[in-house]
Amino acid sequence: MGYNIITISREYGSGGRNIGQLVAEKLGYDFYDNALVDKIAKESGFAEEIIKDAGEYATSGNSFLFSLSMSNLSEINMPSISYQIYAVQKKIITELAEKGRCVIVGRCADYILRERKDTLNVFISASMEFRKNRISDIYHEGGNKPEKMLRDKDKKRKTYYRYYTDNEWGMCHNYNLCLDSSLFGIEKCADIIADIAR
Repeated sequence: MGYNIITISREYGSGGRNIGQLVAEKLGYDFYDNALVDKIAKESGFAEEIIKDAGEYATSGNSFLFSLSMSNLSEINMPSISYQIYAVQKKIITELAEKGRCVIVGRCADYILRERKDTLNVFISASMEFRKNRISDIYHEGGNKPEKMLRDKDKKRKTYYRYYTDNEWGMCHNYNLCLDSSLFGIEKCADIIADIAR
């Protein structure tokens, strides 16, 4: 059985986005990461900065934009901005899956598409050392505390995932395939996923 849809969830710095992009190239599938943010922004009417912040890192108290998105709008009988964004995100991800073969990175896509039998849900992890090197060398992030940055990013992703799915982010039983990119490498992980998807 082939898989028409591949979702990629990943630890920050593990190379999950790059792996997803390579998989899409190998299979000739559409790829949605930043393009998904663009679509959500256009349909919701919210700025991309709010989509990126509220759409990935729920309940983070560190961001003014997120604090705004989580504000209680019950007095005017409106759902919070974060729920509005999630509703649009869910609708778009569902439509993209209906449209055809694609790779979708993050944003609870594995949970949103959980009823589909043609979806391969993948989680990418990596060693702390591998991730520290990647964010430092490739993204020039982390400064002199890269490990703290990585832990904070993962904590926010975990909170976001639990908030909207009531499941545990990164737990193997939520995915069909879990790969360690520090063990296999970015290219090999992409090859494994593409082979399974075929």
